[in-house]
Amino acid sequence: MSIHIAAPEGAIAPRVLLPGDPLRAKFIAENYLDDAKKYNDVRGMYGFTGTYKGIPVTVQGTGMGMPSHAIYVHELINSYGVKTLVRVGSCGSLQPEVKIRDVVMGLSASTNSSMVPQRFNGMSFAPTADWQLVSKAAERAAELGLNLKCGNILSSDTFYDEDPDIWKLWAKYGVMAVEMEAAALYTLAARFGVKALCLLTVSDSLVTKEVTTSEEREKTFTQMMELALETVIRVEG
Repeated sequence: MSIHIAAPEGAIAPRVLLPGDPLRAKFIAENYLDDAKKYNDVRGMYGFTGTYKGIPVTVQGTGMGMPSHAIYVHELINSYGVKTLVRVGSCGSLQPEVKIRDVVMGLSASTNSSMVPQRFNGMSFAPTADWQLVSKAAERAAELGLNLKCGNILSSDTFYDEDPDIWKLWAKYGVMAVEMEAAALYTLAARFGVKALCLLTVSDSLVTKEVTTSEEREKTFTQMMELALETVIRVEG
């Protein structure tokens, strides 16, 4: 057991999906995993382990924002020996060609957070996805006929920014979408030598002002969930 995850030894698989919403974790476990068993509900942050096509897979909620996400990622790696981590979350589009419900793959994660530069004495580090996961996800998306959008994303510390137009600066440099966790995930994966990837479904658009409901974000982003599961079983745990 770790401080925030009440799992006994062997309860967590080497491959883990990381939704921010614990109810999305529950949805994935109930709809995609065979023989799923809940091992964690500390702070309401559900974790389940089952099998997908015969391969053990865990899904663990992480909450919102890099501080919460980083706690779970750190403990999964260092207390439970997890080797492959794929975030499955929602994002806001910053580009007109990135539409509601599109699936986005973050090849890299820019950030406005101090969490990353503070590790490097104020210098810049470029948090980047694992190439094996990137290539497997791209291959499987093509096989599934999924129009996967790939590129740089923004991990933001703020949801309600003081400047409502600050996103336009990032958009000017081609950043596709904004979310709140990937930069921390990629940085920790680099630090501890494990594989990480961020797959996202567009839940709202800062360009068109379209939005989805919380229930839709929990239960209907199934293309992303399926792609994540198909990806993790194609790499070594």
